[in-house]
Amino acid sequence: MAELDGRETGPKRQRFDQGSSFYGPSPGSSFMYNPSPYGYVEQQPPPPFPVVRLRGLPFDCTEADVAEFFHGLDIVDVLFVRKDGKFSGEAFCVLGYPLQVDFALQKNRFSMGRRYVEVFRSRRQDYYKAIANEVSENRGGASPHRRAPRARSHDEEKDSVEHTGILRLRGLPYSASKDDILEFFRDFNLSEDSVHIVFNSEGRPSGEAYVEFANTEDSKAAMTKDRMTLGSRYIELFVSSHEELDEAISRGR
Repeated sequence: MAELDGRETGPKRQRFDQGSSFYGPSPGSSFMYNPSPYGYVEQQPPPPFPVVRLRGLPFDCTEADVAEFFHGLDIVDVLFVRKDGKFSGEAFCVLGYPLQVDFALQKNRFSMGRRYVEVFRSRRQDYYKAIANEVSENRGGASPHRRAPRARSHDEEKDSVEHTGILRLRGLPYSASKDDILEFFRDFNLSEDSVHIVFNSEGRPSGEAYVEFANTEDSKAAMTKDRMTLGSRYIELFVSSHEELDEAISRGR
């Protein structure tokens, strides 16, 4: 059982340690006293709590469906919102890292089944309020939507996949060109023919691309660029294959 302001709130709720590496130290004064001659030293503010809110979910949605919707991101918790005992079509999703919120927001208006799902930024206090409401609704019972096992984490998947020499990039600026991607991988011997920018059905950049490296050793080494920035965007890298590359290119035609 988790705790909220020192009170037990219900089953299957974990307490998020404010001192953990994900969320930084507990918030306090913005200054700390330093006895050195330099006086006061400003502290860095803690990173934002990594939570998003989803709206428009199918009413038979499960935690596994949300994990698949955000495939590749670290899902820490999924809380389905109920009103008067019925699922409202909304949920909160807590992610592993603050930077993953930006990737989650890129899924706004993507479809889950036949529904278009909206994704919004949210706040720690809204998530905790929803937890309290769930406990009040359930009277200590478990939510019927919280039965599916969690998907493996982003890093676990990347470590376990066999390299083929092809990487998929996600989170690219829509204005990114092949030259921008070549510059991103400037330490590797690549040509424009090695870079494949993916377009959606409307002929617009999708924010994804595939890169063919000379060999698997280069693609493994290139994974050190995972979560680095291109322009103002964090870029995620995934091991891919020739089949996935061919399918992505054909979808954009």
